[in-house]
Amino acid sequence: MKEKILLLTLISLIVCPVLSNAYGLSSAQAMAMGGAFTGLAKGVYAPLYNPANIGLSEYRQFGLEIAGVGVEISNNSFTLDDYNNYTGAILTDEDKSIILGKIPDEGLKIKADIEASALSLSLGRFVVSINGFAATETNLGKDALELFLQGNGLNDTFSLDGMFSEAVAYASAGLSYGLPVYQIGNRQLAVGLTAKYIRGFGYEKVTELRGGVVTLVTGFQGEGTMIAQTATGGSGYAVDLGAALRISNDYTAGITIKNFLSGITWDQDTEEHGYHFQFDTMTVDNWDDSIVVSDDYSVAIPSFRSTLPSIMRLGIANTSGKLLWAVDWEQGFRQAAGASTKPRLSFGAQYQLLSLLPVRAGYAVGGGRGSVVSGGLGFNLAVFYLDVAVSNHSGFNFSESKGLHFGLSTGLRF
Repeated sequence: MKEKILLLTLISLIVCPVLSNAYGLSSAQAMAMGGAFTGLAKGVYAPLYNPANIGLSEYRQFGLEIAGVGVEISNNSFTLDDYNNYTGAILTDEDKSIILGKIPDEGLKIKADIEASALSLSLGRFVVSINGFAATETNLGKDALELFLQGNGLNDTFSLDGMFSEAVAYASAGLSYGLPVYQIGNRQLAVGLTAKYIRGFGYEKVTELRGGVVTLVTGFQGEGTMIAQTATGGSGYAVDLGAALRISNDYTAGITIKNFLSGITWDQDTEEHGYHFQFDTMTVDNWDDSIVVSDDYSVAIPSFRSTLPSIMRLGIANTSGKLLWAVDWEQGFRQAAGASTKPRLSFGAQYQLLSLLPVRAGYAVGGGRGSVVSGGLGFNLAVFYLDVAVSNHSGFNFSESKGLHFGLSTGLRF
């Protein structure tokens, strides 16, 4: 019985094999500094964090990013040690209790984010950028995992509430511009925007998921419904806005709203997929009979529209000397793949021991992603640069990691 119920749950959480919406990962310098980059992003990387920065005189560059990529995969419950200890093992009751104890009440969340960029060009106050985004997020309720590990007890209730799944993938071509507003001495204020054309490659979202099962003395009772929308192509737009303040030669602050306006119309292979089950007083004697009523379907639907999640960033940075540092605060306005309504705080530093070899480190916490420690190096050879970064969920012990990230970016600065 429990295997059937678990199967229904897993069907309801199928995620299309696409990813999306991971902002700023393609800058290895930013990743190495924990994502605290709003007050430091220059040239081709300014649009990723604050397009207004290129309106400041010290932040304009002429350069070409040849390629950049960042990958982040994480979960909120299990470490690498857990995977090694329990995969393929015969679980005792104590093992099952330990596993369930690691899962928060909100359930097991699994996220994957990818960002890639190529041939982005910085021309002073203008930046032309080409980026690819991918992210997926799914949440499996704790009830489902408890049912799988420990089975049903009398009067136990298994609920689908709180589970969700969303994934989206697209490429964008953007034009960014920074406009100086005023300058008094060393103090400068600038505003900026990025306008993007978006070409969607894939979309999936569970739009309705409800129901559950209860264990009674007489057997089982339950019902549930899952409805999801999918598409394999579409087009749209997005607009980012920002403001940057050069407080002095030493400090810069900024604010930006990613996807202040956005919309993607999905019009290729648009479908709705649904599954419904219902049964009443199921027992061990009749569970194979027609007492289980179920129905599933896949139908073509008209084109539909989705929006990208708006994300606000605030940041301040020390921008002079051998030691640079920055602090960022990030806040999503809705829960979605690549965004969280929980605030995230990031700290980063870069030390220029040698002009051609900057060393970077960072720490970030919150945002539904836990704590992350990061680090990286830069290699600056004349006009050529190469940045690498790696970060780890759950601190400095990689065996306790709940996710790993890797970033690399390279290009030319003139």
